Amino acid sequence: MERAERDRLLQDVEAFCRALRPIEEQCYLQRRFNDQLLPLARVHGLLGMPVPVVHGGRGADMVTYARALARIGQEGTGVRTFFSGHSSIGQGPILAWGNDEQKRRLLPPSTRGEIVCAFGLTEPEAGSNPRELAMTYRRRGDEFLLNGEKYLISNGGIAGVIVTFAYPEGRTGRISAFLVETGRPGFSSESLEPKVGNVTADTVRFALRDYALPAANLLGAEGEGLAIAMDALVGGRLSVAAGCLGVIEDCLAEVVRYAKARHQHGKPIARHQLVQEHITAIEMHRITTEALVFLAAEARDASLAAPGDSTLRARADRLAAQAKLHAARAACDAADRSVQVFGGRGFLEAFRPGRHFQDARVARLYEGTDEILTLKIAAAVLGKDYQAFR
Repeated sequence: MERAERDRLLQDVEAFCRALRPIEEQCYLQRRFNDQLLPLARVHGLLGMPVPVVHGGRGADMVTYARALARIGQEGTGVRTFFSGHSSIGQGPILAWGNDEQKRRLLPPSTRGEIVCAFGLTEPEAGSNPRELAMTYRRRGDEFLLNGEKYLISNGGIAGVIVTFAYPEGRTGRISAFLVETGRPGFSSESLEPKVGNVTADTVRFALRDYALPAANLLGAEGEGLAIAMDALVGGRLSVAAGCLGVIEDCLAEVVRYAKARHQHGKPIARHQLVQEHITAIEMHRITTEALVFLAAEARDASLAAPGDSTLRARADRLAAQAKLHAARAACDAADRSVQVFGGRGFLEAFRPGRHFQDARVARLYEGTDEILTLKIAAAVLGKDYQAFR
């Protein structure tokens, strides 16, 4: 991406975030999805940031996209979750695995906001281990029939297309991926409310009951679903990590401002040593997370530029896991410390630290729990013969 184009994109992101903030704050207090997010993202051209220009997107490289998501993450994890679901793990698999017809049919409308994308892997009884999926499909002439449920799906209630994974009936083969269009008969969804945090994100469970899908909506080849999912999760984990960097940045800005303005015991609390300890810890979270996020983004760019290089692919996979694990934990601690600096005000949703404190926690769960990523990183260090799970 040329520097001028990168700068324009980041300027558009900044304008979007400034316009969105007062609306997002009201929606958070009302605990509802921000229905102005999509129109504002459309106005500022942010609905296909990593999608090539030929498909209607902005053509951002992963480093630039990570910078954009970090700025968006300052506005809240719910806002960033929308972009992760729509672009990173929604448009991303279509771009990487879709055929020419699927790309022409779905990518340009999704960059214009006519179609929202989502990713349907998790099920009520299949979270960290996708091999336990219960959703099934069978072939019927020139279509597939799908049956089953997906759970905790971001954007699922507003999506027009969901990248969805299922086993063949009887588990006679491997997982396949499908482009499920939500407007077809046999699709139903329900909102998952209330949530601990991330309250402005759209989160649903959806069911497919004898859902008939044209064979043309098979993504990749039959049996490639697990590879598609694992590849998508590399981008998804990087997007979560970048958003967590934004959370840390916003927490730091909030505590610095507040600590200078708030007086206790005859002086600004910024002069209190224990408050300074919190500020130092948040700053250390910021700088270490920033370094790891952009190292992972550079690795993802290198891997995407050489898709046949297994070494580069493995490095990008490992660094995305490391960045996500570190960033999610750091964001939770930064939010906790920012609440502590704010004192009683930090416990109110009217103030930003309290909202970050609730929202950041989900980052340690989706796109790979802390536990799964810990084992994944250890296996990368020790070698496949020492994998704790298979």
